[in-house]
Amino acid sequence: MASAQDVKNRVPITAALMLATLMNTLDSTIANVALPHMQGSLSASSEQIFWVLTSYIIATAIMTPLAGWLSLRFGRKPMFLISIAAFTVASMLCGVATSLQEIVLFRLIQGLAGASLMPLSQTVMLDIFPLAQIPRVMSIWSAAVILGPIIGPALGGWLTESFSWRWVFYINLPIGILAFLGVYLFMERDRGGLQRPFDFLGFTALAIFVGSFQLMMDRGSSQDWFGSREIWIEAGVAIVGFIIFMVQTMTVEHPFFHRDLAKDRNFVACTLFGAFVAVLLFSTSALLPTFMQTLLGYSALQSGYASMPRGLGSFVAFLAVPSLIVWIGPRRVLAVGIVFSVLALWRMAHFDLLMTSAPIMSAGLIQGMGTGLMFAPLNSLAYTTLNPVHRTEATIVNTMARSLGSSMGISMLQATVVRDAAIAHARLTEHITAGSSMLASVLPARVDPASPLGAELLNGLVTRQATMLSYNTVFAWMALLTLLMIPLLLTMRAARAAAPKLQEMHGD
Repeated sequence: MASAQDVKNRVPITAALMLATLMNTLDSTIANVALPHMQGSLSASSEQIFWVLTSYIIATAIMTPLAGWLSLRFGRKPMFLISIAAFTVASMLCGVATSLQEIVLFRLIQGLAGASLMPLSQTVMLDIFPLAQIPRVMSIWSAAVILGPIIGPALGGWLTESFSWRWVFYINLPIGILAFLGVYLFMERDRGGLQRPFDFLGFTALAIFVGSFQLMMDRGSSQDWFGSREIWIEAGVAIVGFIIFMVQTMTVEHPFFHRDLAKDRNFVACTLFGAFVAVLLFSTSALLPTFMQTLLGYSALQSGYASMPRGLGSFVAFLAVPSLIVWIGPRRVLAVGIVFSVLALWRMAHFDLLMTSAPIMSAGLIQGMGTGLMFAPLNSLAYTTLNPVHRTEATIVNTMARSLGSSMGISMLQATVVRDAAIAHARLTEHITAGSSMLASVLPARVDPASPLGAELLNGLVTRQATMLSYNTVFAWMALLTLLMIPLLLTMRAARAAAPKLQEMHGD
């Protein structure tokens, strides 16, 4: 529980924590629009460069579970200060990296350092504000969580075009300094030393599962998936790690995560829901800048600007969410968010190579509203019926699920785009014959498709169209899968019904 001094200083503490959270979430997507520039500068392939994104996310997913134990052992304030300082230094190292190996290593350090920022900041804010203000506070906190990934592409595009891709990492220096000073000056140091026995086997098994599974997802498309011995090994190691972790959790006296978390249906449903929201948010944020730059010929700055309406939509949703929760209830707000998200993804499934930026911006606006309407209610519902003593662990599990969802989403959708593009390319070329009227309509005059130059030009056009079709297919499937999340709403209990119980726990 928070001290009286922390409650008194909750406004500056909240500002510092939101800056730290924003810095953390911003780095999950700010590099997206800079990837093509980084790829050329670091001599990386199109598949290798995505390790800049996934290395950060996988490190966060592995370190997040340990962050809760460390905060209980050494205190939350020391954890915040060390994490913010290490994250800021790692950002500077990313900016000066000269090879793909270096930047992936420094991004790993970033992910390890920033893993505790999001869950611990959420825990502190839940502690320092009264129960009646939790929905509004979680809406404000969610703004920092979700606006980071949303404004990241626009800010990253501007920095890349105006300066260089290295500035997408240097921008963390002023944010990190302000967040560090805010925590140092206003947060009272807690004693620590409150942890229960550490489940080394459970944590190790969980880390092995997360690392192996993510490695399998990242390497699968380049290694022909289960036609490769490497993928089979990684899948086997992941399965063994998961089984050991589950057995430990169910049988030992002091498991790594308390078993009571799995008994709270609100928390379980919201965690699963949140993981899928992360898939929607981070995967589309990662795919669209590359789509705009490689297929539509946008610059990094142009693709960043085209992504800005998504932030506007989220901002509008965050303003409306507290009132909507009171008016129609959090579950109905979630349902409305799902409808908006499906509509946006369905519009994305009809993108084409001749469109202007208007469809991208309108779909982004709708998706931003949908994601905003889902994110804040989830953060309120997840902890409504949960015993406050489990808050730190609960926020850790919730954050880890979102990290896994975002990393898996990026890897799966990127692999699917590559696979479907190859299939579409093969099908399109089946219907192309020399001398056909279609060739005459798409090739410039006096270009002979039988010549090397003409064949290369024709192959480029077919590849471009095939890639467009693959993006359409991916977005259509995402729209369908989003609809399948609706049954989870039926498992959640309304916040109003549980409020008296939680108030009694707090003694309010």
